[in-house]
Amino acid sequence: MPDLSLPAGLTARPIHPDDVPALAELLAAAEAVDDTGEHEGAEDLRGWWVNELVDLDQDTRVVLDGDGAPVAFATAIAPPTFRDAYGVHLEGRVHPDRRGRGIGRALLDWQLARGAQVHAERHPEAPARLTVTAYTSMPDLEALARRAGLQPVRWFHHMERPLTDLPEPRAVPGVDLVPFTWDRDDEVRRAHNAAFTEHYGSSERDEASWRVMFTGQQGFRPDLSVLAVEDGAVLAYALSYVSETAAAATGSRESYFGQIGVVPQARGRGLSKAVIAQALRAAAAGGCQTAGLQVDSENVTGALGLYESLGFATARTQVSWSRLLGPVAGG
Repeated sequence: MPDLSLPAGLTARPIHPDDVPALAELLAAAEAVDDTGEHEGAEDLRGWWVNELVDLDQDTRVVLDGDGAPVAFATAIAPPTFRDAYGVHLEGRVHPDRRGRGIGRALLDWQLARGAQVHAERHPEAPARLTVTAYTSMPDLEALARRAGLQPVRWFHHMERPLTDLPEPRAVPGVDLVPFTWDRDDEVRRAHNAAFTEHYGSSERDEASWRVMFTGQQGFRPDLSVLAVEDGAVLAYALSYVSETAAAATGSRESYFGQIGVVPQARGRGLSKAVIAQALRAAAAGGCQTAGLQVDSENVTGALGLYESLGFATARTQVSWSRLLGPVAGG
């Protein structure tokens, strides 16, 4: 395993499930400074980390002070599926009171080394992309990534709109707009795989990663999600998530459209606008005050313009800082 060199008085070990509540508190303290707009509670973190895709012993580290209290953490997590390059996602945070002491640098060094190790162990035959994502409101993390030699390769806009003055419902001949139901979960997964074949960083989601990362998440709301169905087949979808932790922190409940897509053969019929307009109305009726989503600034389907036409505006921008690794010799 890669070494982790820390300032005196600090120790590191793998994250344990029992650490999750304290790490949620650490993230809440960091959010007051970092302004990411994200508010993840203990159950949200448990969903991301305590599952079959993550090896807590190998892929995570928590930094503890002399009293055993967590002051930072880092993860290097690689979903099992990929298309162009094997993606290893490097995430972490240092408590605001402990920044500027080299902890973040040490953790990023560990993450990059662990990411390279994961690549060599699991998919040496393919290129890999090690990625840190930093909001533009996080200049310290941006500087850390830059010093480590990572390059800014993609910009993602987090867009929001109030649930007032909603767009009119859009009818598409022959298509029914219906809520998500669990009997269609795998069909929606397959529709998503078909819809995102050309998108940067996308991958063919298998059943396990689909469940862990999407419809099995704590905040997933089937009742606020919308499917476009024609002749019994799912053609388009908007999947909604509501974070009660964020609602408690901000006083406003947001319906976040985590996945929106249209299968290739059904494009050009106005289905994206139809499912989003319906999902906005479902969110308003379900007690939400705002709606949000994320879009790649270079989205190949022109989604940014679509979302702007539906009343969404950019609230924050997140940058992917990456290191691309070639296939491992002999892999």
